[in-house]
Amino acid sequence: MLKNKIINAGLLSAVFIFSILMLNTVSQYSTFETNVGFLRFKQNVIGNQYWLLFFYIHIFSIVLCLLAGLTQFSNQFLQENRKLHRILGKIYVYNILIINFPACFILALFSNGGIIGIIGFFVQNILWGYFTLFAVVSIRKGNVTTHKNYMIFSYAITITAITFRSIKNIFFDENIFSYQLFYGLNVWISLILNLSIAYIIVKKNSQKLSLESNRVDKNNESNRKTDNKA
Repeated sequence: MLKNKIINAGLLSAVFIFSILMLNTVSQYSTFETNVGFLRFKQNVIGNQYWLLFFYIHIFSIVLCLLAGLTQFSNQFLQENRKLHRILGKIYVYNILIINFPACFILALFSNGGIIGIIGFFVQNILWGYFTLFAVVSIRKGNVTTHKNYMIFSYAITITAITFRSIKNIFFDENIFSYQLFYGLNVWISLILNLSIAYIIVKKNSQKLSLESNRVDKNNESNRKTDNKA
């Protein structure tokens, strides 16, 4: 139990730190200059005002999405701040479904990485919307466990932005790799890696719930036998 808490705390701390670093990265776009950061590699499309608008919408809202989602996986936070949990959850969901889901479809059309990257971003965005939407549907039906599972998968896709940049910063070498090919493959690697980790977490939580359920059933059976003997 303590080991799991330490691991979860470490993962949440890592996401929080990377979110802050992303906030620092995003701040460079606050001047709205078109020759900074990622925009230096998109000079062929910055003349498209629709693309540029969606880019700024996405880049400024994604950090809020990261931080709002980060609070949703602490049982202690949930128990002590149910109202705030719902508020932050709505911010997270509306951010994705109303703002980033449509924006990312436009951005995907002009993404780097060639056809590999474009398809990868489309698949990522569709899954992002699907998991987030069904997380909402599940909780409205009162299915808390399914809601949590869908939220885990949704947030796993949300933080592909962090995984993508981490892989790029650690492994990319322009003297070894083609930038376009590396970029396109990185989209898929980040997605598959994050969803695999999410699956492991969901599977582990399911096993934990199953063990707890069996333990309760055994205790109830033991109590019934004791009562019958009495």
